[in-house]
Amino acid sequence: MSFTRLVDVPTLRAHLDDPNWLVIDVRHQLADTAYGERVYGDSHIPGAVFLHCDRDLSGPMNGSNGRHPLPDRQKLAARLAGIGIGRQTQVVVYDDAQGMIAGRLWWLLRWLGHDKVALLDGGWQAWLASGGVVTDVLPTLVATTFAATEGIGPVDAAYVQERLETPHMHLIDARSPDRYRGENETIDPVGGHIPGAVNRFFRDNLQADGRFKPAAELRAEWLAVLADCAPEAVVHQCGSGVSACHNMLAMEIADLPGSRLYAGSWSEWCADRGRPVARGE
Repeated sequence: MSFTRLVDVPTLRAHLDDPNWLVIDVRHQLADTAYGERVYGDSHIPGAVFLHCDRDLSGPMNGSNGRHPLPDRQKLAARLAGIGIGRQTQVVVYDDAQGMIAGRLWWLLRWLGHDKVALLDGGWQAWLASGGVVTDVLPTLVATTFAATEGIGPVDAAYVQERLETPHMHLIDARSPDRYRGENETIDPVGGHIPGAVNRFFRDNLQADGRFKPAAELRAEWLAVLADCAPEAVVHQCGSGVSACHNMLAMEIADLPGSRLYAGSWSEWCADRGRPVARGE
């Protein structure tokens, strides 16, 4: 059985010694980019491999391509092969940020054609709350072969701009409501949102305990967000193409597949002062 959306704690616990499963720790903080490696070194789920949001899940910035540009496909594939991900590997990803970072790797693997990837529902906190074993022992990596194939690709700024406020695109912004309105912007140099975008804060996909809401509840909420728009017309964005993946995953859980990612997101969009900006609701 393959897991392509979520894995719960008991299921992961039962597969910790399964050679066909690989756990990846992507804990990260924007304000402290050394945080993830530090806490991983202190303790992590046994067998988990660490990947860094900036170095592994992103490419180099050039000042106009956003804060987390997509990595080179072949370099990413080589990195994944080096940590032991093959075509038959079941990947489980976790963080301690409500799935915000883990969702990025979930999407990246699907972009490379690897669908056997799921988030640990509830993340690191759920693992600890269940009494899950932790360790500071680093795993032994066994390299394999990972050949990237074509998955659902991202869209670029030109795609978004050509379809602004048309029925051919339903743009959904995953940032917090205040940042969407252009208030309290402390990360990007310009506050506001892309004209025509609607706001769906990624944390609204979660229950109070940090696990995803039931599929039926997510479906009802997302159908309201879509407002009769087809899922295939949806483009997700956020500040830098990270938390937007959480919304895409929520749509998949709700059985509303086919949406796409604007990976550059607001940080790329606002880097060009010629692009339009909206503020408020």
